[in-house]
Amino acid sequence: MDRDIRNIVILTGAGISAESGLATFRGPDGLWEGHRVEDVCTPEALARNPALVHRFYDERRARLDAVEPNPAHEALAALDVEWPGDLLLVTQNVDDLHERAGAKRLIHMHGELRSALCAACGKAVPWTTPLPPESTCAGCGKPRLRPDIVFFGEMPYEMAVIDEALRRADLFVSVGTSGAVYPAAGFVQTARHVGAHTLELNLEPSAGSVYFDESRMGPASLLVPALVRELLT
Repeated sequence: MDRDIRNIVILTGAGISAESGLATFRGPDGLWEGHRVEDVCTPEALARNPALVHRFYDERRARLDAVEPNPAHEALAALDVEWPGDLLLVTQNVDDLHERAGAKRLIHMHGELRSALCAACGKAVPWTTPLPPESTCAGCGKPRLRPDIVFFGEMPYEMAVIDEALRRADLFVSVGTSGAVYPAAGFVQTARHVGAHTLELNLEPSAGSVYFDESRMGPASLLVPALVRELLT
């Protein structure tokens, strides 16, 4: 990249964690690990069948113990430590592989598996064990704890912070995303509007590839460390 770069925003999606052994959000059959998204990732699904929804996320949470960060997570964590300018790592993923690799300047815009949210008072607490329906919130005492996951139809977290970072960015990088899920799919257009260089790293072109100045195709575990070396030298 032949330009001065000070402020960076990096968006990561399911593709970066797939190489650690975690399933992407929608498989080739349109299902997420055997379930329709509408049955496990909407407020209506939670109200209709809380036992199914809680069990689904319990299984995803337990699976985190069997996976480790890969070289792409580790490279981004190293960039977080060494980058002297502003850097914001925004992930659509609900796993904890970025923080286990050491990333600090991080936002989970779609929530976290290892967190429980009280639907009554809005307090979120760390959670690593199964979360039965009607679990009680330690803050308000109401039996309203649910997976701290942003369901379809709900507002992602920290959107104002993300938007501000995008508007100050010199470089926007998208790693392992489908480019089909909004609002994250629109980040590249915001970055382009303010004149940032936009770069896509993916196994194959995404739905939004046309908006990127540059696309590099291949595994995240190879492309991301190469990009980080380029930025730091």
